[in-house]
Amino acid sequence: MKNKIALVTGASSGIGAATAQRLAQAGYTVYGTSRRGDQAAAPGHAMLALDVTSDASVAAAVAELMRRDGRIDLLVNNAGFGVAPAGAEESSMAQAQAIFDTNFFGVVRMTQAVLPHMRAQGGGRILNIGSVVGFLPMPYGALYSATKHAIEGYTESLDHEVRGWGIRASVIEPAYTKTTFEANLLAPDTPLSAYRQVSAAVTRRLQALMAAADDPGVVADTVLAAAQASQPKLRYTAGPLAARLRLMRRFLPAALLDAGLRKDLRLA
Repeated sequence: MKNKIALVTGASSGIGAATAQRLAQAGYTVYGTSRRGDQAAAPGHAMLALDVTSDASVAAAVAELMRRDGRIDLLVNNAGFGVAPAGAEESSMAQAQAIFDTNFFGVVRMTQAVLPHMRAQGGGRILNIGSVVGFLPMPYGALYSATKHAIEGYTESLDHEVRGWGIRASVIEPAYTKTTFEANLLAPDTPLSAYRQVSAAVTRRLQALMAAADDPGVVADTVLAAAQASQPKLRYTAGPLAARLRLMRRFLPAALLDAGLRKDLRLA
């Protein structure tokens, strides 16, 4: 395992930091990334500067990793951000494009950068951090949910394409997780008074749910299990709530799921 090389994007805090540390503890040589890249490395892994919205930055970070170790066995695409609870029309097209550029196209950039190396070495694994809102709707979080739905479709198609080279792709699906993510949500840039009251109510409900959220270590453990699986699955739910929601999506009648979702979020 000491020769396994892993790259984890968005590793300065939260799920990314926990994942980088967990992989290092399991014996991987780990490179975490952040936009600054200048933080002191956490015990067991180095940090690289990387902006997933920049083709040049992605290419430079992967080139540096290859210069140091000559291979990459695991890519964990974790970098992303969200918009504070708001109606879908409260974000401009520029803001919508920005969230897709990080949350989805960042995944695409990173994948395209590592695949030539993985194909050349005859194997590798790509794990994309999705969310339960990649298979469930997220009222007042439509854009974030859309990026996670996109990751689901992209990963499933990609996994079929790269198996012939010994490469597998999977999605990790957490539910609510205690990180700084919620504290750093981007405010919608075209707010409308029509949504103010309901957005505030949804925000309060989400804050209550976050009080009982999973620790980032739950997601990190799931990432490690997916990375080491001899017969990897396409999807891995992270934590008991995520597992229950996946089962509900699969087995509940659509009308019942719809009603339950609206009731849980206190929507009229």
